[in-house]
Amino acid sequence: MSALSLAARDSSTMLRRNLLHARRYPSLTLNLLLTPVVMLLLFVYVFGDVMSAGMGGADRAAYIAYVVPGILMMTVGGTVVGTAVSVSHDMTEGIIARFRTMAIHRPSILVGHVVGSVLQCLMSVLLVGAVAVAIGFRSTDATALEWLAAFGLTALIALALTWIAVGMGLVSPNAEAASNNALPLVVLPLISSAFVPIDSMPGWFRPIAEYQPFTPAIETLRGLLLGTEIGHNGWLALAWCAGLTVLGYVWSKARFDRDPS
Repeated sequence: MSALSLAARDSSTMLRRNLLHARRYPSLTLNLLLTPVVMLLLFVYVFGDVMSAGMGGADRAAYIAYVVPGILMMTVGGTVVGTAVSVSHDMTEGIIARFRTMAIHRPSILVGHVVGSVLQCLMSVLLVGAVAVAIGFRSTDATALEWLAAFGLTALIALALTWIAVGMGLVSPNAEAASNNALPLVVLPLISSAFVPIDSMPGWFRPIAEYQPFTPAIETLRGLLLGTEIGHNGWLALAWCAGLTVLGYVWSKARFDRDPS
């Protein structure tokens, strides 16, 4: 077999391993999935009327349409926290030391985590999206091409954040620390344009919300699903995806290739 074939075989084996772990121990995935669902219901049914009134008198249906893209990005950020925990658990429990002694393609260990996490992110987004549709979200203005672009953007964001989460898991001494280190991936969507427009924020707070990866991703996804203006946010979102993916990959590979102490 060629080196490429061996790498693909080993990567698929590691992917199956991670998917089996997720199926046998679903509590972490369910807990991370519960957070965006609760946030969606909370902001729609508890704060919906107040929040929509502060956005030019829009009704609750309009606010549902506004908030769902942000909740979907929050779902991605929350799901990859489980990846950081899983990677840290592998590093501290000794299984990686065993893999290092085997004749396998070493990067396949990380590839299995990354691909498995991206698949879980997309499944989580679909489940949260189904809840959003059930409570009234509609995207009647989006074409098939825009739906495809929205799905592709979600996958790219999931890939970028997963590589960052893998790096966080590799540098964490235990699973609890990995969960804490990955907390910014959950917090950043809360201080983005997910729930209110940036223009309505205090002047000192706007740069925090504007100059981060989630805001252009949310605005791009919102534009694709609702037919609103995307502007430069599409290019910014792609640039953030590319930059974070390269950064996370280089960081993770360098950390993983270090000899264990």
